[in-house]
Amino acid sequence: MFDPMSDLQGSPASDTGASAGVRAPQQGRQFADDLHSITIHARQRTFYVDLKQSSNGKFFKISEKSRGGQKTTIMFDVEDLDQFIPAFQEMKSHV
Repeated sequence: MFDPMSDLQGSPASDTGASAGVRAPQQGRQFADDLHSITIHARQRTFYVDLKQSSNGKFFKISEKSRGGQKTTIMFDVEDLDQFIPAFQEMKSHV
């Protein structure tokens, strides 16, 4: 199974540095390349949906930032997207 956090466990010597389109984690090490991003402004929160690619493959990162500045993030493999879409569609039918 894909582990997006495994790139953070490598040695600093393997770091290629930051380049355009790459967001680095707070430690200053490269984590993943941004492939596509969408920002959703909803009521009192902002959601960021990012498609990223690391040496382990492609994955989605969904972050939520509340007005108070609190941030929550989840990540999942691109292979799991086909499970999320019907789940959201089912939830929508119950709203």
